[in-house]
Order: sequence, then structure tokens, then C-alpha cells
Amino acid sequence: MKNLIMKVEPSKFDNLIKCFAHDVTATAAAKIVGVNRNTVNRYYNEFRKLIYDSQLSEGYHIKNVICEVDESYFGGKRIRGKSGRGASGKVIVFGIVERDGKAYTQIVENCKEATLIPIIESRIAKNCVVNSDMWKAYDKLRSKGYFHMRINHSGDSFASGIKHTNTIENFWGYCKMRLNKFHGICKLNFNQHIKECEYRYNHRSEDIYESIKMLVKKHLS
Repeated sequence: MKNLIMKVEPSKFDNLIKCFAHDVTATAAAKIVGVNRNTVNRYYNEFRKLIYDSQLSEGYHIKNVICEVDESYFGGKRIRGKSGRGASGKVIVFGIVERDGKAYTQIVENCKEATLIPIIESRIAKNCVVNSDMWKAYDKLRSKGYFHMRINHSGDSFASGIKHTNTIENFWGYCKMRLNKFHGICKLNFNQHIKECEYRYNHRSEDIYESIKMLVKKHLS
């Protein structure tokens, strides 16, 4: 990052942060800032690395709130007859979202109980209300000390009072809408892109430009 900054004027660097913050494509940002598109991509990648590191160091632990858990599948080719948990070649992302709060994402190898339950226990305090669908990996949440509410989507039971997973479904929708514009993301870089979605969602009530600018300033200090 420090070496890259030396290659552009301070005003252009600031405009690159603004373009990134406002989700301006690299092609459009190149025209706005007056630099090469490859240069924009290099800066954008550096900003994503800063966001990724900040999200990992921030930590995430829920206490005394209602939350929702779910997994979502990104990328890969659709295979006829297989979708969702049966899909092939996709990146699996496990997510936790607080009602009116923050989101947490983690790429996982599978959706088995042995994979998901330890993540939940490390991120959500016991006695919290946890909403999920009927996936078998969540069967032991109640015995683990959580107030577990389950929604049977196949039975058209989508919402009833505080019993729903609408918040995390909306979060997944937001992530996929953002990521679709890239027309495919390399799996090696996907972790940075999903953490960027997480970061933007968690800072949705703030001035995202100022938030990213502070990250950059902290990194350079």
C-alpha cells in the first residue's frame, strides 16, 4: 500500500478511496480518477486486504440478542437436479446475523454439524435466541444451551413473530447482488470479497468513505 501511494497524487489517491467506497467499477473509476484500469484494480485489491484484516481482528461475539444462522453458496456451475446444499463446485459461506446488528461470515468446507456448531459456540453466547432452518446440523443447538427456533421453509413457515430468518436471507441477497457484478470471482480472492460485503453491511449506517479512509490512515501510521 505504501509503495502504491507514491505512484499517484494525493488527490487521486483520495478519489480512488471515494470510488471504492461508493462501489464504482474499476472501469468507471479509471475514467473519473484519470488512471489506468489496472492501477485501479491494484488499489481496490489493497483496500479489500485492509478490510479483510480489520474484520478478522475485530472479533465477533453475540450476547443477549436474537440472531439468525444460515449457509449460502456462491459461484460454481449449476448441475441439473442439484441446488443449495447439494450443489457442486460452489464456495460455502456460513453466516450469523444479529437482528438490527452486525453480520459475520466464514468460508467452510462443508455444512456438517461438526463444522458449524463449533463456529456458533465460538461466536454466540449461550442463552441467546438462535433462528435457523430445519437443516440437521442445527439439531443440537437447544442441547448446547441456546433458545433454538426453527423455520420449516418447505412447509411455507417463513415467519412468525420473532421466529424467522428474513434478516440473514436479506443479507445473502445483498452479498449476491454485489458480487454478481464482478461476473465471477477467483476462489483465491473470494474470502476478501465476502468480507468486504460483511464490512459494508456492518457499516451501513456510517459514511463508508470515512470508515475506509480511517482504515487506510491507521495502516499508514
